[in-house]
Amino acid sequence: MSDLTLSAPVFAILSALIEERAGLSYSIDDSALLTEKLSVRALELGFESLLDYYYFLRYDAGGERETATLIDSLVVNETYFFRELQPLELLVSKFIAPLARAGQRPRVWSAACSTGEEPLTLAMLLAEQGVLAEVEIVATDISSAALERARLGQYGRRSLRQTSPSALAKKWLEVRDDRVLVQPALTGAIRWRRLNLLEDEAVRELGRFDCIICRNVLIYFKDAVVARVMTRLSQQLGPAGVIVVGVSESLMRFGTVLVCEEHAGVFVYRRANE
Repeated sequence: MSDLTLSAPVFAILSALIEERAGLSYSIDDSALLTEKLSVRALELGFESLLDYYYFLRYDAGGERETATLIDSLVVNETYFFRELQPLELLVSKFIAPLARAGQRPRVWSAACSTGEEPLTLAMLLAEQGVLAEVEIVATDISSAALERARLGQYGRRSLRQTSPSALAKKWLEVRDDRVLVQPALTGAIRWRRLNLLEDEAVRELGRFDCIICRNVLIYFKDAVVARVMTRLSQQLGPAGVIVVGVSESLMRFGTVLVCEEHAGVFVYRRANE
């Protein structure tokens, strides 16, 4: 199957549409990759040009459904168990477990969770503390395909990597041939939901959270989109709630309403004046 032609003007309008709908930003250097992804979908649907495909996405009644399918093929599902573990351990020990033990029911949101290894790692840590049943974990992603994998709790060996803590892995994960299986108690403890971080009303409907984890996704957004997303997420924080981003990400240059705190080498963000 050969790729369709993606001219500079059509690249401009298609990449703008993708950014508008999903926040994903593409430069002209990404045109070859984008051409390949777009061509697969367009040819499968019988389009002879990417301009016709654009008009379908933008104006046709089925365009919204097809955009969701296209985004599934574009998002990068790069995650694994126990990734950047220290921030999760801090969230559990300092912010989540104390609330649970005090008789509250803390709410935690793993935003842009991809195939689910992050919230499942969090669930393991909470189970180790004996408070998993007292915590509500909501995990969302824009990709329906990624969420389906998360619900199944079945992964390839790459999801473990060599840096996995062996004790946690041996207790909560079963390695069978080339697959990694998660205990159903963990997958069942998480509320999985498709959600686009750019859809303000859908984010509002999730309610308030004591902890929001939004890691390793901001790098795919332009600065203006990052600022918009983080402003919306900050509005979903409960009193004394915190947000954690990836260890290589920082929010300070975006001028958000959040302030940064350091706890044992881990940076968290709160709303100002909380």
